[in-house]
Amino acid sequence: MDRIDHIAIATHDIDRAVAWYTERFDCVVRYHDETWALLEFANTHLALVTPGQHPPHFAVLVPDADAHGDPTPHRDGTRSVYLRDPDGNVLEMLERPEPEASG
Repeated sequence: MDRIDHIAIATHDIDRAVAWYTERFDCVVRYHDETWALLEFANTHLALVTPGQHPPHFAVLVPDADAHGDPTPHRDGTRSVYLRDPDGNVLEMLERPEPEASG
């Protein structure tokens, strides 16, 4: 079964949105800068993005982003390809690197 990694919604003020969500919900801020934030909930993540940086979308974890197009690398080590469904909704096909084995 495929796994949704996160849902991304647009906000004009990242700081305000982070404050609003963390005051109302039991979630953890995993990343936060001036253009986006990632909040972790028990069952998924919520990305807060500024208009123009990323489109509102949902991301599905995939083993190989190359299978969906030409992936864009991201600062967190992930790679992804944005697609549109038949109704124009944006999906991100997200590849997360495997954690390195320790030992």
